[in-house]
Amino acid sequence: MISTKGRYAVRVMLDLAENETGGYVPLKDIAARQEISKKYLEIIVREMVAGGLITGVSGKGGGYRLCRPPEDYTVGEILERMEGTLAPVACLAGTANDCPRKDFCRTLPMWTEFNALVHSFFYNKKLSDLLP
Repeated sequence: MISTKGRYAVRVMLDLAENETGGYVPLKDIAARQEISKKYLEIIVREMVAGGLITGVSGKGGGYRLCRPPEDYTVGEILERMEGTLAPVACLAGTANDCPRKDFCRTLPMWTEFNALVHSFFYNKKLSDLLP
């Protein structure tokens, strides 16, 4: 399940794309438009800056903006940055969770197929696809 953190990150990115003027967009403006607590958004944007999704400047004229054009972001990269892996089961989440049953697990093919569908859906959806 995608948490509010992941969903709000996509909304912030979309808000930044919609309100891009060449400058920085104040967080208070994003919070007001998105009806999300500014305090909660501060936590989210800090992680987004650390992940290289957006840049931020403090002080007068400060705020946030995208690092790249909206068509260069996928929803998948935004969600995985905020949520971690989108894998539906631990055994597909990476080698650290290597399952000892993988060689004979009868459900693994189903989970693998579902994982591929989710990954394909979110990584083929560009931020620009969500713009009006």
